[in-house]
Amino acid sequence: MALETLPLLTDRYQRRIENLRISVTDRCDLRCFYCMPEDVEWLPRKALMSFEEIERVARLAVAAGTRRLRLTGGEPLLRKDLPRLISKLAAIPGLQDLALTSNATQLERLAPSLVQAGLRRVNVSLDSLDAENFHSLTRRDVHAQVMAGIDAADAAGLRPLSINCVVVRDRNDHEAVDFARLARERGFDVRFIEFMPLEHGSHWGTDVMVPGKELLERIGEVFPLQPDPDQDPHAPSRDWVFADGAPGSVGFIDSVTEPFCSMCNRIRLTADGKIRTCLFSLREHDLLGAVRAGADDEAVTDLLHAAVATKEKKHHITDGMYVKPDRTMSQIGG
Repeated sequence: MALETLPLLTDRYQRRIENLRISVTDRCDLRCFYCMPEDVEWLPRKALMSFEEIERVARLAVAAGTRRLRLTGGEPLLRKDLPRLISKLAAIPGLQDLALTSNATQLERLAPSLVQAGLRRVNVSLDSLDAENFHSLTRRDVHAQVMAGIDAADAAGLRPLSINCVVVRDRNDHEAVDFARLARERGFDVRFIEFMPLEHGSHWGTDVMVPGKELLERIGEVFPLQPDPDQDPHAPSRDWVFADGAPGSVGFIDSVTEPFCSMCNRIRLTADGKIRTCLFSLREHDLLGAVRAGADDEAVTDLLHAAVATKEKKHHITDGMYVKPDRTMSQIGG
């Protein structure tokens, strides 16, 4: 069957899969307290998908209806020669958006080459604007390096530039208004992410999870907000713009208190080639095994369709049926 005639990736709840998040490594140079231990064991290099294997899967996914790719980690910029992969992905016919999520420690060095390779926008994971608090959260003293990376990405034209902040009560929730001020001053899109039970250890609980609604109210008292009229209905974030017309926006990814499962149009490919249909999936689908066993394009595409057919209706964090996955966010790919 010709690739251009393949049916679109659609799950049994009629959600069309248009987003694929690809983890290129499980390695990271930070040790955020909720994410990974100091003595984490990395995947062996031979277990990682090669750039050619990633490009092939991405090309087949795009042929089957995927329109957006996002590279994640770990920290994706720790993968050697990442611009080479970006140039391969940017050349895929039919791809509409290619983005990257990074902790920004390597962005000052790499931003120009990323843009040259074809990257158009970046999300930066940043949980604190205060150097001391950043060190406490990440267990690494690289705050200045991260801020320089953000400046470099902005200067290189990686726009819109989004800042993703995972909020934990009594650790960084007091900085919500400061993040909103940054959005206004720099024209950034700041996204506050509810702390989810995918962490290393046992830090998560409703006592430390800050609902997005609470942050919205706090920020609105200082900077009046109004709903973003250009909101993407499939985006996980519910976005607000400043009522006085200031640039930038703030958004809230309320995965726990206001789940968006019914509109979810994404799947994930782990660094070792497993398809996950939900962050909270308890099963994975081994795509890399088939690729390395010699499966042709039609067979690999069939495996993609078979995986998407099992996509869960919703997660079970709040209904008493939740079971924590074996892998944490850094191992799955954010």
